[in-house]
Amino acid sequence: MKRYKRESQSSYALGTTVCFELLAQRKQQVRAVYVHPNINESDGYFKLLDLCEKYKIEVRKESKIFNVLSPKENCFVIGEFEKYPSELSPDRPHIALVSPSGSGNVGTIMRTMLGFGFKDLALVLPCADPFSPETVRSSMGAVFSLNVKEYRSFEEYVEEFKTHAPYPFMLTASKPVGEVNFLFPYTLIFGNEARGLEEKFAALGQSVIIPCSRDVDSLNLSVAAAIAMYEAKKRT
Repeated sequence: MKRYKRESQSSYALGTTVCFELLAQRKQQVRAVYVHPNINESDGYFKLLDLCEKYKIEVRKESKIFNVLSPKENCFVIGEFEKYPSELSPDRPHIALVSPSGSGNVGTIMRTMLGFGFKDLALVLPCADPFSPETVRSSMGAVFSLNVKEYRSFEEYVEEFKTHAPYPFMLTASKPVGEVNFLFPYTLIFGNEARGLEEKFAALGQSVIIPCSRDVDSLNLSVAAAIAMYEAKKRT
């Protein structure tokens, strides 16, 4: 058992809740489910065993994989799954993240997307790995309900979805998010945690700012994305 790498063909869902999401949404991709010998054999444990039996998924009771992938003492279930490609829907709004570096931010945004009914996420390279165990766990398994696709550049994304109205969120924008009427279908665009979006994005469409006090220079990426999704849903 080796540690996960981006080029690996499979990845891992760490934790019981995340593993249940994996089984519910992507059971065809599941290779095996590992349970720790010290797991509490509760109703949830037996439900997990029943699902694996129903879907003909091998259950392995061992501790080695936990020592390698999740040394934390509160993880007792790991699901191994094959990574899979996705295509974004042309008929739904998208979230686009340009070179996000934090797995936690990307995972949190995935979960927020699902909460607000967004199902399509474009990631522009270089970026955090959407299938890393850290991202998957941060999303609480929401990644398995989304279409996620990586692009070599934002121009490549635009070429594929020319009819989507772009809304780049930028600190230099003059239009507050509360005054924007989002034209459907649209793309909410966010930059890297440290750098944000380059100025060239302002020329793509209506740039948007989330007003905040002068006590902070910017909002956390996942917080900004959540506010943007909430406001966009109100106005479409």
